Formats: sequence, structure tokens, C-alpha cells
Amino acid sequence: MLPAIELENGKNFRHGACWEDICHAILEAHHLVYIVGWSVYHKVKLVRESKRQLPSGGDLNLGDLLKYKSQEGVRVLLLVWDDKTSHSKFFINTAGVMQTHDEETRKFFKHSSVICVLSPRYASSKLSIFKQQVVGTLFTHHQKCVIVDTQASGNNRKITAFIGGLDLCDGRYDTPEHRLFRDLDTVFQDDYHNPTFSAGTRGPRQPWHDLHCKIEGPAAYDVLTNFEQRWRKATKWSEFGRRFKRISHWHDDALIKLERISWILSPSPSIPIDDPKLWVSKEDDPENWHVQIFRSIDSGSLAGFPKDVQSAEAQKLVCSKNLVIDKSIQTAYIQAIRSAQHFIYIENQYFLGSSYAWPSYKEAGANNLIPMELALKIASKIRTKERFAVFVIVPMWPEGVPSSASVQEVLFWQGQTMEMMYEIIARELKSMHLENVHPQDYLNFYCLGNREELPKEVPTSTNQPSNNGDAVSASQKFQRFMIYVHAKGMIVDDEYVILGSANINERSMAGSRDTEIAMGAYQPHYTWAKKQQHPHGQIYGYRMSLWAEHLGMIEDCFKEPESLVCVKSLNKIAEDNWKKFTAEDFMPLHGHLLKYPIKVDGNGKVGPMPGQENFPDVGGKVLGGRTNLPDALTT
Repeated sequence: MLPAIELENGKNFRHGACWEDICHAILEAHHLVYIVGWSVYHKVKLVRESKRQLPSGGDLNLGDLLKYKSQEGVRVLLLVWDDKTSHSKFFINTAGVMQTHDEETRKFFKHSSVICVLSPRYASSKLSIFKQQVVGTLFTHHQKCVIVDTQASGNNRKITAFIGGLDLCDGRYDTPEHRLFRDLDTVFQDDYHNPTFSAGTRGPRQPWHDLHCKIEGPAAYDVLTNFEQRWRKATKWSEFGRRFKRISHWHDDALIKLERISWILSPSPSIPIDDPKLWVSKEDDPENWHVQIFRSIDSGSLAGFPKDVQSAEAQKLVCSKNLVIDKSIQTAYIQAIRSAQHFIYIENQYFLGSSYAWPSYKEAGANNLIPMELALKIASKIRTKERFAVFVIVPMWPEGVPSSASVQEVLFWQGQTMEMMYEIIARELKSMHLENVHPQDYLNFYCLGNREELPKEVPTSTNQPSNNGDAVSASQKFQRFMIYVHAKGMIVDDEYVILGSANINERSMAGSRDTEIAMGAYQPHYTWAKKQQHPHGQIYGYRMSLWAEHLGMIEDCFKEPESLVCVKSLNKIAEDNWKKFTAEDFMPLHGHLLKYPIKVDGNGKVGPMPGQENFPDVGGKVLGGRTNLPDALTT
């Protein structure tokens, strides 16, 4: 159980229940359920340990639930990334490199009223044939959205959207406990997931940590617009390829025309998107939010971008090499970092960028500015002698086998990014003659892990086979494993939050690689400018909820994250947990926060911890290594 977190208004923060909220929203939809995903798996069950009563149909798996709603007359549309390495034709069945189940899901809905479109990552037709092949092979559609109609005032309906890091597929369901071995035969029976080990290994499961959000009001209609633009592009290609119709005949009849349904509130010629009719709270309501939607996407992936440069630039879009690019997610991150005054808290599946300033391999092409902006922000605060802290949580290693080429190269880029940042901070400390201050007083990296005692029926020795013949891993023997951080979010000064599908790497931030969607939000009544002190609104409650989960406690110093007392407190807990995590004898952790296993010296040089150059149990160098893979694939 997560502890109560008191907000400024005397109320307690409500800890979210994402899977239940999405399930309820789908069940209660009257007109439309639109889903966008990198992966959507029809067999996944959304609710397994319900805290509230579910309406009829809530116990169904996702595929049957969507068919159930479609049979009620709800328009159900799925737009799923088409992994070109997966096939299900002419007796050829391959699951694909990424195991996204795209062909299985398409096949499941084939003869139903649910429309499931597999959308390849097509490049713009104006690019060369070679570049089109590169984009289509290396990059993906990575957005994750669920869009439904929900109850509004009176008998009206409104659009509600869910976006973030969660795909509705196997391996994603989890709780703040992040179980390793318990309930494998019940709660996690049908979607046991751990790609670090070969098939047939009996535990641990890979725990999953993610961030997601629900959006109501005008911004939800922007998420809907994104779906409609992508749907029109995807079905245009689908129609052309399947029926040889003229390209100009877009098959978008499946999209509901909201302007024709008077009781669904929606923007129209008579109702602009900022009209108060679409608001879900009044401007003077202390709990009011301001929300903006951002994307990484180009004209090859949607219909509706301007054709000429002048119109594109008027919409803050970038024109480059026959492409119109929206890279507003990166712009939003940069703006938020530059505006930060006290602290920045980041959780992300990847953390690499600003390669032009790396110690080596400056030509890797990971040019996004986010790591450099963070380092320069810290340096500016050192110059003005103000406290500032940056906390970054990443997974212990990217998903997969830690010693594999792709994982090792990503870890290498991550190490280059860390060292670049620490060296900038170290140089600034020296220029200010602060020789006794360490770079980690300002910037720290963490990961998450868990240790859990085995249920009595599970064997603990690697020499002892399990009853059903499954292999036993070293992670099972030592009763430990990382918690996979798949989150993509940033909190600034407890007053601003960015959350979405975008990783901090070039794939997600370039705009012309993976397609992404995110939101930025703040509460106007809970800002530093308004309060002249630490704001304790919903964003503060959200961060404290995450820290309570990760640290297993709440301390008073957590209310001032930028303070050196808080930084040292977090580092002490994380270092103690790392020692317990790596000990051969079982030792329970205090929460899940672990020190990322690197050593940083006073000059900002980054190296592995002595005697711990490789990850425990699974191997693979902590700081990775260069491989022959294309840089565009791993950056």
C-alpha cells in the first residue's frame, strides 16, 4: 500500500489505477473506442486484481472486450504498427523481431466489426527509394493512445484520451509491488514476460514500471486529431495496396464525424477548440489544468500537414529534405529544462543524446539537445551559487539480453552521454573553485530492482531442476532482478509535467524517426510564481507517490528535492539498496531504488564500480561497447 500524501488543499493525492481506468472507460463508451499502439495484443487482460466493481464485460480479455463493445454499436478502430519482420501468410508464420503480436491481433479481428489496421512506418514518398527503405526498416510507430467518449454534463458526451508509455500488450501489467516470483500461476499466468532469458526459464518475471495519464478537455481533441490524421494516411496506403483503388480515394469512412452527433461536445466551425463549452473545469477552479499535446512525427506518417514551407513554419513545423516534421516533444523538453529553477526529475527507458559533445564518437548522430540542456542548466546554477538537482531513473539495461550487440551499444551511448554531462558540471565546479563539491551533488542516475523470497514450491538452486523441467536462472537462485523502467516522463519544480511515449534518444526526439505523442501540463494555481514557495498540487503529489513507491518511505526532505540533504538521502538509500541487491545472501530492499552501478570521479570521468564491471547474474558490461550495428538503429 502506498502512503497517504497530503496536498496543499488538505486533500490526499489519489494514487492512480491505470489498467482499471482504461478498462472502465472502454466499457462505458457509447460511440467510439480508438486505440493506437506500437503493440496491441488481443489476449491481454486489463483488470486482474480489481479494487472496484467492474461493469458487464470487464472480466473479458482485450480482444473479446473490443468485440463486445463493437457488437453494442460502438465504433472500434485499432491502428497498430506493422512490424515488417512478422508474417502470417501462405503457411508462413513468424512472430517478428519485436514480438508485437501484430499479425495475431489482425487475424483475431479479421471477421468482426472491429477494424484493425496494421500501419507500416512508411517514409514520405518524396524521399529516395533507399531512404524510404531505411525508414521503413529501422523505425516504428511508437505512439500509445486510447480514445473514448465519456459522460459530460447532462446528457452530453465528451472525448477522453489516455496516453503515455503503456502498450495494451503482454508483460505490461504490474503493481507498485513489482513481484518477481509470486502469482506467476495466477495474476501473471497468461503473460509471463522476461526477454532476458530463453524460453522455458521459470522466473523471475520482468517487473514493469511505466507512466500514463488521462486527458479531458480541449487537449483530448488534439489526441483525437492525431488519430484521425494517422488513420487517413494508414488507410490510404491500405486501400491502395489491397484493392488498387486510386490513391485519392481515402478509406476514412470508418471515422465517426463528431460534428454530426450533437450530443458529443467537439470543436466545430461554431465551437473553437478553446471554447469554454469544451472545458472540464472553470479557470478559477484551484484544481484546473492547462494541457498541451506534443508530437514527434513527419509528413510520411499522417495526412494533413501543410504542403508549402510558409504554412508549415507558421505552424512551428520544420521543413527538411522533402519532409515536414513536427518535433515539438523535443522543443517542449528543452523549454521546460530552460525554465526550471529548482530541480528536474526524469524517468525514461533510454537516456542518450547531444552526441556532438561526447568524449568520443561525436558523429553518432544522436543530436537531440536534452542531455546538454540539463548539464548547462546545472552549470548555470553553479555559477549563480544556487542549489539545483537532477534525478534520472533509467532501467538497469535496455530490454533484452545485456550482452547482446544492440543492448551493449545502447549502454555505450548512455555512458558517453553521462560522462559528457558530468564533465561539464565538473569543469564549472572547478571554475568556481568548488573543489570540495562533487558532480553527483547535482546530477544522479538510478535504476530500479527488487529482491523477493521464492514461494516454497519453487527450487532455489541452479543445480536443482524445477518440477516441470523449466530451466532455473541465476536471477532465480539469488532471488533478484531489475524492474524494467519503461516510463517516459519529466517533472520540473513540482509545477510542470511532461509525459508520453517518447524516449530520450534520437529515435524519439528527431521527429523523422519513430512517431511519438506526449503531453505537457501544469496547474495555474500551483506554481512557484503563484505560491512563492514549493507548490503542493497534483504534480507534487504525483512525484511523491512515485518516490514513495521507489524508496519505500516518505521523508520531510523529499519536499525540497533540490536540497543537498535530499540528494544525499536518496543516494544513501540507493547505495544501501545496491549493496543489498548484489549481496549473495538474500536481503530485502528498502523500496526499489538502486544506485546506477557507475563511479564518477571529481573530473566527471565515468567508469564501472570496482569489481562490478558486469551486471550481476546476467552479464554484459555496465558501460557497454561499440558494435557494427547501424548507429541510427541504437541511437
